[in-house]
Amino acid sequence: MRLILRKDIESLGEVGDVVEVADGYGLNYLIPKGLALHATASTVRATQHEQRLREAQIQAAKRSAQDYAGEFSGVELEFSMRVGADGRLFGSVTNRMIEDALQEKGLDVNRRKIVLDEPIKMVGTYDVDIRLHQEVRASVQVKVMPDEASVAAAAEAEEASAAEVEEAAEAADEVQDEAEASAEATEAVVADEPEESQDAEGEEKKAE
Repeated sequence: MRLILRKDIESLGEVGDVVEVADGYGLNYLIPKGLALHATASTVRATQHEQRLREAQIQAAKRSAQDYAGEFSGVELEFSMRVGADGRLFGSVTNRMIEDALQEKGLDVNRRKIVLDEPIKMVGTYDVDIRLHQEVRASVQVKVMPDEASVAAAAEAEEASAAEVEEAAEAADEVQDEAEASAEATEAVVADEPEESQDAEGEEKKAE
């Protein structure tokens, strides 16, 4: 039987195509599912008209997306987050947060169109794609930085580390000074020993 497709069907055809199929396949599956119609002159014209309208809508949506993509050019989003010593965030930057930040800049984008494989969990700069259309994407730059509390904590940790290094250096100097003093004392004892030995020998001779 001859049918005209109302939807794209893999291995069979695209919308508007007139195809020949087995009666059972057409009557029991394609027509009941709304995937095809009997290919009469009127249904062919109606379906082809629908197809032209659909293609026009697709092209209009694509042009609109391309125009809107220009609005994202040069857009930068900054997030101040609490950060650990290793640069890992306490929390993460999500597509919902990016959506909110874009809206603050007057850019209305559903978070489902923000291409983020997983939430951002490290300090850094990221290029994030926005899927405006199946064939159109825009990109924004997302900068994730430590917040003031994290910067202050890092500074305190650095100062504490510097103080520890200084204390260790002072302790090492003290140990070295003690070692040098001990060495000098030992040398003095060794230098005095011959004189004491000679005095002892003289006293022994007088006694004889």
